[in-house]
Amino acid sequence: MIITIICDVLGEENNGTTITSKRLIDNLKARGHEVRVVSPSHTTEPGYYNVKTYSFGKILNKYVAKNGVELAKADKAVIAKAIEGADVVHIMLPFSLGQTAIKMCKKRHLPVTAGFHTQAENVTAHFGLKNNHFANGLVYHYMRHVLYKKVDAIHCPSHMISVIISKYGYGVKKFVISNGVSEMFIPAHTAKPKELKDKFLILFVGRYAHEKRQDILINAVKASKHEKEIQLVLAGEGPMHSKVKAWGSVLTNHPIMNFYPKEELVKVINYCDLYVHPSDAEIEAISCLEAITCGLVPIISDSPQSATNAFALSEKNVFNHKDPTSLAAKIDYWIEHPEERAEASKKYIAYASQFAIQGSIDQMETMFRYAIKMHQNEKDKIRK
Repeated sequence: MIITIICDVLGEENNGTTITSKRLIDNLKARGHEVRVVSPSHTTEPGYYNVKTYSFGKILNKYVAKNGVELAKADKAVIAKAIEGADVVHIMLPFSLGQTAIKMCKKRHLPVTAGFHTQAENVTAHFGLKNNHFANGLVYHYMRHVLYKKVDAIHCPSHMISVIISKYGYGVKKFVISNGVSEMFIPAHTAKPKELKDKFLILFVGRYAHEKRQDILINAVKASKHEKEIQLVLAGEGPMHSKVKAWGSVLTNHPIMNFYPKEELVKVINYCDLYVHPSDAEIEAISCLEAITCGLVPIISDSPQSATNAFALSEKNVFNHKDPTSLAAKIDYWIEHPEERAEASKKYIAYASQFAIQGSIDQMETMFRYAIKMHQNEKDKIRK
């Protein structure tokens, strides 16, 4: 197939959408598909069609930069070249580039699919409205209007987000497909760094942002009976770096805050002792899947806006998202029951195998073929 992928955000792998996009692109290419990519990514790699980025003014540019992303500016001439002769077009996000692309594709009667990678709460959290039902509803309705009601199929990374958008009138065919875990994430016996060998290492991989709730995790560690022996590893980057650092200063062992490239992250996961995912809003959380694939036992927020708690295999793996003491109790339990943790690790490794990237690519190909077939059926009806 000739597949054109429209990516409003694509650059450094510091956010879930970019990571997901690059894995999709690389794996489709590996299967022999011709993949064209329209994005603001600065690359001369074959198949990439580069567009410029938006400038929002001095203040907003600084804020966007703190979030570690660049937003693409739509260029019709570039998009036209990229979609010419394509079998199917896949749009990653409902922003300017995607909105322009869908209009152009509809005029050319091209099959189009779209990924649902932006939760309303990811947007409203920037304005302090993460828990405002009306504000979140407006965002969902807006995204449906500008993109998702116009496509042939929607890729939903979790059952939860499929249910949510259905409630907001997204009537298009949905394919629930995990974003998939890269083959490089495997269990491996990895020694802790010398300076950390006597610490119990708790990992969380997530951007420093409101909805990720590093504050809940830090408060839970503070309340733990084992506070002095716990070392938090907060892997990520984002606009709230300074605030998270300040929160962590109350702990005996200040959190380690770093952004790790993929290769290094695999090592970090494998030498940590426990994984905690406190995020309030999450469509899937590939970082949690990567951790459990390597055998880390998770403790996950039970927030109704997070799909991640679907990965919990027992009540010992979830905590009350409103209560740090609930998380502290679960942390203490797993620290105090190492043999049970070792057994749970084996179960998680087996469970996570279903999320391997190749299975996800199989299902993405199925979705693309569905969209192509839908358009072929329409053409056949017109001929008759």
